[in-house]
Amino acid sequence: MAYQKLGRNSSARKALFRDLVTDLFIYERIETTEAKAKEVRSIAEKMITLAKRGDLHARRQVAAFVRNETADETTGQDAIQKLFSDVAPRFAERQGGYTRILKLGPRRGDGAPMVYLELVK
Repeated sequence: MAYQKLGRNSSARKALFRDLVTDLFIYERIETTEAKAKEVRSIAEKMITLAKRGDLHARRQVAAFVRNETADETTGQDAIQKLFSDVAPRFAERQGGYTRILKLGPRRGDGAPMVYLELVK
C-alpha cells in the first residue's frame, strides 16, 4: 500500500489532507503528528511543483485540491494566490525538497510523536 490510512475512510482522509495542505500554505508551518506530516509532505510538494509551472491548467489543478481560505486579511489574498505569488517564486531555483519535518516529541495524552511540518525558507 502506497499510503497510510490514518484510521479514516477515504473521504475523511482526503478532507484531512486538503485542510493540512491549505494550512501549510497559509501559515507556512503546522504542528501535526509524524504520520500525517509524512503523508501531507508529498502532496504539498506536488502542489508547489504545479505552482512553479504557473499556467492556467496548473492553477486549476491546485484549486481542485487546495481549499479557498483567506491567507492574508489585509490584502484579501487566498491560499491559492499566496501559493502562486509568494511560495512558488521562492522555490523557482530549487528542484524539490520544499518542506522539512522537525521532531518535537510525544504528545501529552496519547504519546503520539509530534512534528512541525514547514516550508523551507
